[in-house]
Amino acid sequence: MWVKLKAVSLSSILSYLIISICHVGVAPRCYDTGNFTTNSTYGRNRDLLLDSLPRNASANGGFITATIGQGSDKVYALAMCKGDYTPDECFSVVNDTIHELMDTCPNQKEAYSWTGDFSVVHYADHSFFGTLELEPAVAVYNTGNITSNLTEFDTVWESLIDSVVRKASNGSSSLKYATGEADLRAFQRIYSLVQCTPDLSEQRCDYCLRQSASRYESCCHGKQGGVVRRPSCYFRWDLYPFYTANASTTASLSPPPSPSSPPPPAASPPPQSVESEIRKEGGGISSRTLIVIVVLSVIFMAVLVILGVVLPKRIKKKKQDDQNSKTHVESLQIDFNVVRVATENFSDANMLGRGGFGPVYKGKLEDGREVAIKRLSENSGQGTREFKNEVMLLAKLQHRNLVKLLGFSFEKRERVLIYEFLPNSSLDHFIFDPVKRLLLNWDKRYKIIEGTAKGLVYLHEDSQYRIIHRDLKAANILLDEQMNPKISDFGMAKLFAVDQTRADTSKIVGTYGYMAPEYAWHGQYSVKSDVYAFGVLVLEIISGHKINSFSNQVGDSLLTHAWRNWNEGTALEFVDPILRDGSRSEIMRCIHLGLLCVQENIAYRPTMASVVLMLSSYSMSLPVPSRPAFSMTTNTETATMSESLSLSNQSEREAIQASVNEASISELDPR
Repeated sequence: MWVKLKAVSLSSILSYLIISICHVGVAPRCYDTGNFTTNSTYGRNRDLLLDSLPRNASANGGFITATIGQGSDKVYALAMCKGDYTPDECFSVVNDTIHELMDTCPNQKEAYSWTGDFSVVHYADHSFFGTLELEPAVAVYNTGNITSNLTEFDTVWESLIDSVVRKASNGSSSLKYATGEADLRAFQRIYSLVQCTPDLSEQRCDYCLRQSASRYESCCHGKQGGVVRRPSCYFRWDLYPFYTANASTTASLSPPPSPSSPPPPAASPPPQSVESEIRKEGGGISSRTLIVIVVLSVIFMAVLVILGVVLPKRIKKKKQDDQNSKTHVESLQIDFNVVRVATENFSDANMLGRGGFGPVYKGKLEDGREVAIKRLSENSGQGTREFKNEVMLLAKLQHRNLVKLLGFSFEKRERVLIYEFLPNSSLDHFIFDPVKRLLLNWDKRYKIIEGTAKGLVYLHEDSQYRIIHRDLKAANILLDEQMNPKISDFGMAKLFAVDQTRADTSKIVGTYGYMAPEYAWHGQYSVKSDVYAFGVLVLEIISGHKINSFSNQVGDSLLTHAWRNWNEGTALEFVDPILRDGSRSEIMRCIHLGLLCVQENIAYRPTMASVVLMLSSYSMSLPVPSRPAFSMTTNTETATMSESLSLSNQSEREAIQASVNEASISELDPR
């Protein structure tokens, strides 16, 4: 690494070192959608196609899509370089990316990688051209904080981002790329760069970039720069120029400083190589040696600063956040005697129902509020750790489609959760009841589908955590006075790191029928596990049948029933008869969407953000769904699965405590 030996502040150097981390390559992702054998036709086609990408991408302005082969041996590939790369730079970076991709994913039928500032290589055994891919999303940021008025900054920043997003989205089928600049104050500017794979439509590019801008704001607001990478788009901004400006792709919200004005001080040096201005004189130390010494000294000083200043501050801030969180949770604690009075000593007359963890009562607090009180039974399976887990989690979640926690009580063996009271109980009491189902016309069911999807997007992407619910089902969707849905019961939820996409567990929890196959059989869960459960829920809402309604028919299930009708062109026979007056296009689109969500191949399932987009945009075409995964609904299937896991993974996995008839499995594991 070469740097100019100019007088720069240690904080600027430190910011440069940290932001540079953002620009290293991201490890290739190998999909688990299938493998090919060495020297197979598919393998030869893949190698030939990838070998052609560097040359074709650099010759076609930095973007190329290509295919080769026929039938199951057909390979689809895409390569794209950052919009300001020269042809030589594009050839080099795509070539390097392909070599890394082939080394890391030698026989996978689908893989992709990001490299450098932003270049993409993606290949697969199916067409993905024009498909919006939002996950996985990676967000990084400069550690420096905005020192100017944050409100003023936000106004300028939002206007600039809106400008470049619009410009990039309106790009051509060969380039959807834009850069932009805006004056923040005297001698300081904001620089931004956005880019989509140009096979996306204008609407999908716009959505991808705005989702990335929102992702940056939710994770890194107030920082001096940030990057959000997604498979379909790239978003970056900073307080120094980090790209090669091009008049045709650059939007400027204000004229640049006049030539007579002194140059603006950079928030941090740009991450690019520059030759040292030192010259070797006589027999002294060479410039290269001197530069190495200086750079090592700077790095050493930066490390000392991190250890002595930055880390202690972060530790102190974390302790303060934890303390504030603890204080907030403690403020929700209610004396158990108050709960006892509110429920008239847990009288049977006040019981609303009984869940997997214990009975739920209607109660009235001293201030007159009506509440729902869940009293956990001693043998509920939800221990102290899981109880505290649900309290801590719900206390921090705020969304109109999530049930609101109002308080809790924790005394001796008594564990009580106090929620807002929702008069219409849960969804399963309506759609599976021969009389009450008549109250749910298509408009109300569609609103429930849409609201549940938005609640899941909040859990997966928009809250301060990434949360996997793991027990989404009709019984856990509560309904308010206007039949708006609210997701409830977070006792089995799991927290993910912001950039984490998958995890494994040795204990399977949830409800059979709603479990994704990779989770039920292998303990692998992700946001796509909730997507699968959502797909089952959608098909239940449309048909009015439970997931196990067809368990008396060998080899059949609600999913295969939906799939067979869809394939045979008789999808309307799958629909609840009382919905026949509803919007046929909406119903058919929701069946299509439900089948996409329950596909066995996890990579083919959409994200919940894509689901919401599909629900709201009828101009967006949906891919053809593949056969749905199995649905474990019968006693035989349950026993077989339990035995299989117990025998084949006895050293690694505990036997599953199976529960049928849609009862939740009550084992939990720590976060």
